[in-house]
Amino acid sequence: MVSSMPKSALPSPSLEISKKEARRFLLAHQRLWPPRFLHGKQGTMEFIQHVNCVQYDPINVVGRNPDLVLQARVTDYTPLMLEELLYTDRTLLDGWDKVSSIFPVEDWRFFARHRALMVEQHGHPDNPAMQIAPRVKEAIRTRGPLSSIELHGDDKVDWFWAPTRVVRASMETLYAMGELGVHHRVGTRRYFDLIERLLPEEVLTAPDPNISLEDYRDWHVLRRVGSLGLAQVTTGEHWLGILHTKTAERYGSLRRLVDRGDLMAVGVEDQPQTYFMRCVDVPTLQAAQTKEPPPSRAAFIAPLDNLLWDRKLLKEIFGFEYAWEVYKPKEKRKYGYYVLPVLYGDRFIARFDPTFDKESKELVVQNWWWEKGVKPEDATLRAVKDALGEFARYLQADGIQMGEEIKKDAHLGRTLQHSSKTR
Repeated sequence: MVSSMPKSALPSPSLEISKKEARRFLLAHQRLWPPRFLHGKQGTMEFIQHVNCVQYDPINVVGRNPDLVLQARVTDYTPLMLEELLYTDRTLLDGWDKVSSIFPVEDWRFFARHRALMVEQHGHPDNPAMQIAPRVKEAIRTRGPLSSIELHGDDKVDWFWAPTRVVRASMETLYAMGELGVHHRVGTRRYFDLIERLLPEEVLTAPDPNISLEDYRDWHVLRRVGSLGLAQVTTGEHWLGILHTKTAERYGSLRRLVDRGDLMAVGVEDQPQTYFMRCVDVPTLQAAQTKEPPPSRAAFIAPLDNLLWDRKLLKEIFGFEYAWEVYKPKEKRKYGYYVLPVLYGDRFIARFDPTFDKESKELVVQNWWWEKGVKPEDATLRAVKDALGEFARYLQADGIQMGEEIKKDAHLGRTLQHSSKTR
């Protein structure tokens, strides 16, 4: 455990900042200071290149996780922008980083170790998925991009979450090994093609830039800090996906990266632990410290947003506790199935439970919870109203409906009643 390691194992902070400065830096780094100031496909690409990757999750209540991440940052964002970058322009790639993620195609070469590990773990000839792999690849070669439902065979094999068809297991294995790539998606269903038909030869043949395992660890730790903005060393979800790297190895990488001038150690007001940030991001911190804050706007944050990857940091820096309750039994949920945090300025002020009614094409705000101590003023309510309008446009909704609980909210109900229907 981190707590058992000597304090001397990490560099002492060379910079001390307040919680307000930390919040504003994190939001500026995450392109949320203010929200929705990026534009179009170019802004979408710029953000993903900046944070290295966004997490993919297929659950679609009011959009998939990457779409929710992007709608908070890109004005007039539509899911078609991401689809085109992934499957038409092919400047972005479905792959594996923290977990299932979307990242720039030029990063393919850096994940050679992950693909090699998949070959080592799953590429044995006696693996049922590999026994039919030649047939799967030949079918794709001759017929074009396929999903598992286009291939016959009902035999099943034990899989990570439950027994699954061998055909599907074979496609998933070949994808993990880098022999197949995602050609496109229909809903949540992936259609695979041979990777050589999806990526340029210069990308496929580029050597792994990380010669040693230590080089790789340092690269991926630095990359992950950039995905966050500020990173604390404690074990958590924010460090997932870095191969062969436990606490001791992560400490070693952090020390080397500080010594090389790639990272700096930062102390935050009233927090005993050390945080790390990239040195190239110092100008962003300085701007957050010295420039007038932008006009406060509201935004709705994805459950698996980069800003929320470290829930411990979220509580320490923002004073906001959040748990994604989608996998909890209904009776154990405190709020709801797919609740989104509400950001306003540099604070989280609320959370709400949205759905999209596909028949009426309306955004339905089922419930809303203000954070303790928040007393919404007129400016706050106007910002929330504007954000709901932007969110409805992102969903291409024809209107907004308020749930019964909203009518009981003296502040929100009164503000929204003139621009939405009440259910």
